[in-house]
Amino acid sequence: MKIQQVNSTISPVGGVLCAGSAILGGAASVLARSPWPMLFAALLGVYFLLSVRVADQWERVALLRLGRFQGMRGPGMFWIVPIIDSVSTAVDQRVRVGNVKAESTLTRDTVPVAVDAVYFWVVWNAEKAILEVEDFGEAIAMAAQTALRESIGRHELAQMITERESIGVELQRTLDEKTNPWGITIQSVEVRDVQIPQALEDAMSREAQAERERRARIIFGQAETEAAEKFVAASKVYEGHPMALHLRAMNMLYETMKE
Repeated sequence: MKIQQVNSTISPVGGVLCAGSAILGGAASVLARSPWPMLFAALLGVYFLLSVRVADQWERVALLRLGRFQGMRGPGMFWIVPIIDSVSTAVDQRVRVGNVKAESTLTRDTVPVAVDAVYFWVVWNAEKAILEVEDFGEAIAMAAQTALRESIGRHELAQMITERESIGVELQRTLDEKTNPWGITIQSVEVRDVQIPQALEDAMSREAQAERERRARIIFGQAETEAAEKFVAASKVYEGHPMALHLRAMNMLYETMKE
């Protein structure tokens, strides 16, 4: 009687196991007869992998469907239709910096100089920057170099050296007018360095030294003139007062003996 009771309690579990085995066996037999479900699942996974795109917080991309602009996407995750849709290169909307140089450029007074400048720019309209300019980074660099050369030709050497800030403001305004239709703003331009030929630099150094010597001699001459005028005034005082002259002589003698 006890053995029969144990067998009766175990029989439901065995039934479940048998049913699960039957289901797995049936699924295996179905897959063996038709591989299409597995193929469909694999294709579906590949489709999702090709459809998902992710743009960073500072990036924007243009979505094109069969070559036609559909809109901007980003930041975050977005979906595309593989083969039919395509996306442009991501546009970074953070503030960026570029470097521009102008070598052996003549100033207004025909002095060859080499100027080094930096410009800060930002894309405020990614749609215009993508659709209206092929390579806006290269276009900005070329426009900055041209504007820098034109600015050098309008100014003399002394202005290039002493008025860098005003030249930077002028360059920023000129570049901003060119790049605004592209959806790009030039925030500022700074002239970092102005290099002149070594021979001219030596000549300017000698000129500055000669100018300082001239000023020193003028100051020394003015001091001599003022001292002579004081001596003349003192002699007039001593002329009318012999005792004052005697006291002055005694004072000078005392100072000499003390030293």
